[in-house]
Amino acid sequence: MKLEVFDPAMCCPTGVCGPNVDSELVRVASALFLLEGKGYFITRFNLGSEPHAFISNQKVNQLLNEKGPEVLPIIVLDGRVVKEGSYPTNEELSNWFQIDKTELEPKKSKNQLL
Repeated sequence: MKLEVFDPAMCCPTGVCGPNVDSELVRVASALFLLEGKGYFITRFNLGSEPHAFISNQKVNQLLNEKGPEVLPIIVLDGRVVKEGSYPTNEELSNWFQIDKTELEPKKSKNQLL
């Protein structure tokens, strides 16, 4: 399975940077990292630094032209647009990849403070 995430323009590839980190971006970055660790092919494209990816993908380009940048993020699974305008929930990811959604939750270290 191949998941492609077409992100809006962000300061870095995951958006998890700077003084005000969005907790939703942290959750998504963590879930995608865990999926990659399970061997799934995950690719993220940032509109600010990789506009060619948005232009070269016909479906993404069409959505951007029709709906504007508010359509981002666009989620493409195996070449098919499965979500637009928001990031997938852990439940959606677990359904798509047929895994238990608890597998997408970060594991707490024994030394980690509550």
